[in-house]
Amino acid sequence: MKGLIGRKLGMTQIFDEQGVMIPVTVLEVGPCYVTHVKTLPIDDYTAVQLGFGEIAEKRLAGGERGHLQRAKAPALKTTREFRLKEDELSEYDLGQKLLVDVIFSEGDSVDITGTSKGKGFQGGIKRHGFNRQPKTHGQSDRERSPGAAGAGSTPGRVYKGKRGPGHMGHERVTVHNLRVVKVDPERNLLAVKGAVPGPKNGLVTVSVARKTRGR
Repeated sequence: MKGLIGRKLGMTQIFDEQGVMIPVTVLEVGPCYVTHVKTLPIDDYTAVQLGFGEIAEKRLAGGERGHLQRAKAPALKTTREFRLKEDELSEYDLGQKLLVDVIFSEGDSVDITGTSKGKGFQGGIKRHGFNRQPKTHGQSDRERSPGAAGAGSTPGRVYKGKRGPGHMGHERVTVHNLRVVKVDPERNLLAVKGAVPGPKNGLVTVSVARKTRGR
């Protein structure tokens, strides 16, 4: 599963040759550096670890600095692993710099993973789309309350997993099969059709789509 690390910049629109408007999300993808290569004999699986986001070296712990120095890579804020087939590992070397046009091109389908926007503690109406209670017949302050949550004597408890108020958002979300509309290697930008999870400047991973259906 080849991919790169990036961040979400925001949404805009692009017009194609026929004048059709395409809503796109613009991502800054790369440059990424190969910080570790995992092999079957040593790690029992094959993967490549990439780093993204150059920062001051003093902001890293000693172990992190040593790990990156062994890979001959600069000080990087974020590292992520991408599982690969064994025959694909030969394409990567420690310290190798990967740009957006190395893996992606216009028309490709990609999977994008990010952390959704956090909404804090929310009620059942916002979180799950529950209906509100009546505004009349005596009640005055229970319009958005979930009401009774369990039965009486049987089962005499609330079933595990019942939906209700609680923490909403800030979850790992993957959107599959987004189409790459534009690649700008000079500025490391990638424009994909549709929405991408997370806030502006949120960290995302972009990988080659595992599904084949176009979008």
